[in-house]
Amino acid sequence: MTVPTALTHSFGPSPDNAWTQRDDCLSLVRSPRPPRPLRLPSDGQALEFDLARSALIVVDMQNDFCHASGWFGQKGVDVSPMRAPIPAIAALLPAWRAAGGRVVWLNWGVRADRLNLSPTLLFKGKRSADGVGYAERSPDDRGPSVVAGEWGARVVDELPLAADDAVVYKHRLSGFWDNELDSLLRQQGITTLFYAGVNTDRCVFSTLQDAGFLGYDNILLADACGSPSPAYVTQAIHFLVRQLHGFVASAQDLAGALAANAPQSPGLSSTPRSLGVAP
Repeated sequence: MTVPTALTHSFGPSPDNAWTQRDDCLSLVRSPRPPRPLRLPSDGQALEFDLARSALIVVDMQNDFCHASGWFGQKGVDVSPMRAPIPAIAALLPAWRAAGGRVVWLNWGVRADRLNLSPTLLFKGKRSADGVGYAERSPDDRGPSVVAGEWGARVVDELPLAADDAVVYKHRLSGFWDNELDSLLRQQGITTLFYAGVNTDRCVFSTLQDAGFLGYDNILLADACGSPSPAYVTQAIHFLVRQLHGFVASAQDLAGALAANAPQSPGLSSTPRSLGVAP
């Protein structure tokens, strides 16, 4: 006599935040997530964090800010400060992903009709009647500026996305305003956020501040961020982060810590856990 195999199905955004259905029983019990502590130098002291509950937030490393033919480049803005973080981010990503770290690409991606953009935002993005504003086309037409799904809102080619990366679009300086970022992170049990990208004093800092207000742990990776603002502005941001909002560390040190703690045998390697799927 053949014994029927029990049918099991999981409902949830991650293995440790899921219900399990087995035949006639629906279990609401979540499986515990084992901590994965890792130490990182920060501001002259060791900082221990849980890799299992951490995400790397990469801010605005997209064509319209970092490509010479993007929105900023065609405005006459020198994009070299925005491109400066590319090597540090590119060096960190393989080690971070291999360790199972989550990656979230947080990009400007406005509505094509701009109906949810305030007069302040529209003015600051355009500045003059003959300027090119949000969702408008530059002379070398690469599509409407920073519109979700368009060329300008895509991550630069030098930083390829992985299948398990998540992409979140924002339409404010802060990535936590009026979108799904907070919900996405909380459903995955994320508590610690690392920051890379541009600009240090604008979208990176605004996002970091709001994250702190929401209760996240913040670690700014100074060598993986850039800004065209004067150096003293970046120094002020680092001061404020250290003083009020979190910690300042380096992507180089983080990559070194990940490499030092990497499994020595293929049989011991961990399986990266997905945060989301890139479009």
